[in-house]
Amino acid sequence: MDVCPLDWRYGSREIREIFDKENVLRTRLNVEVALLKALRDVGLVSEADVNIVEGKIAEVKSSEVEDLESKLGHDVMAMVVTLAQKSGDAGRFVHFGATSYDIVDTANAILFRQALNIIIPKLMKILDILAKYSNKYRDIIMVGRTHGQHALPITLGFKFANYLYEFSRSLERINESKERIIRIKMAGAVGTMAGWGDKGIEIEQYVSKYLGIPAHVISTQVAPRDGFAEIISDLAILTAVGERFSLEVRELMRPEISEIGEGVGERVGSSTMPQKENPVTAEKITGLSRIVRSFVSASIENIPLWHERDLTNSSSERILISHTFIIVDEILNSLIELLTNLRLNINNMEKNLQLTRGQIMAESLMVNLTLRGMARHEAHRLAGEISREVRRSGSSFLDACLKREEVTRLFTEKELKDILDPKNYLGEYSKLIDRSIDYYNRVKQEVKQI
Repeated sequence: MDVCPLDWRYGSREIREIFDKENVLRTRLNVEVALLKALRDVGLVSEADVNIVEGKIAEVKSSEVEDLESKLGHDVMAMVVTLAQKSGDAGRFVHFGATSYDIVDTANAILFRQALNIIIPKLMKILDILAKYSNKYRDIIMVGRTHGQHALPITLGFKFANYLYEFSRSLERINESKERIIRIKMAGAVGTMAGWGDKGIEIEQYVSKYLGIPAHVISTQVAPRDGFAEIISDLAILTAVGERFSLEVRELMRPEISEIGEGVGERVGSSTMPQKENPVTAEKITGLSRIVRSFVSASIENIPLWHERDLTNSSSERILISHTFIIVDEILNSLIELLTNLRLNINNMEKNLQLTRGQIMAESLMVNLTLRGMARHEAHRLAGEISREVRRSGSSFLDACLKREEVTRLFTEKELKDILDPKNYLGEYSKLIDRSIDYYNRVKQEVKQI
């Protein structure tokens, strides 16, 4: 019986397969084999015994491990006993010197690596689209909004470049955190490696070599949970940036704005209102990002465990690790779909630019009045008065300016038209777009396969 929507609704098959219980079990069994090989390398286990145990891995089924766990009350011990019994005399050194979380946390590192190798390429695909849009639409002028109100003119490419920068920073964070989170933990019951005597460091190094993952410098019974909290926090920040973009789409898709929208095709918007085109993909991103952010609290709460470890992290991590990655995968897939099919209404961007009849250029007037000798605060007061006159009379901002002697004595009509032309008040937008694209290209070069 499927209960969780992640089983059938959200996340790609490839990400769900990573956290499928069979793959988790198989990954933990492979860690046990890596430990056996390390024990062989230090002279404790024969090559023949390692080969026998390794050959029995495929016979270990999750159903029989779960049956034994119901009797033992311990999932890792149930796995160890099952593998050892199937291996006969060759299994006597299975799990030797190890504690459960040597296996669980080392397996977690492998699962993190597998999941990030799915997540990161999808994030980079999003960034590639944003970089393309930043350049393609760099000169399309539109309204810049603050507090939901018309502020100053910007360009569509400039808007995309801001998202490019923020998503690039998420890529940068995740790439940096890999080094702290993808590490094996192979150190025994309290982290001292006592079960292996003076061979502990050597055994750890061999396990690290076989799995291709470096080891934590030091640990207790478990790997430090700050790394878990870091990667989940980084992923939550990524989803929040994704939500910020989805909010942009939702707001600009309103019929009264209609500048950007989802490419909905023939998708049904409402079961009763046939005309509806709802931003359901963008809204899904918002909803799912809230779930990921809620996991941050649990991951941080798991850092302060008692002494060398208690069990309070275990139950929550069974949920939050897999669910975080699967939901993030769904959000990234949704963002790719949203960006790929984005509908742009350039005509409405131009029309909305004129909606306030030129008031959007009030700052430009103020700046130029100041440059011509007027005190900045007086220029601000005058531009504000002219804006209020436009709202009262319905005239254009240019016409209202031409009626004020304080303005006409400083500027000709042609100069005023240039001052109040949105395309002349875009600052260094093109260079800033280039900086954002360059930043992404640098971050992309630093991303390594893990």
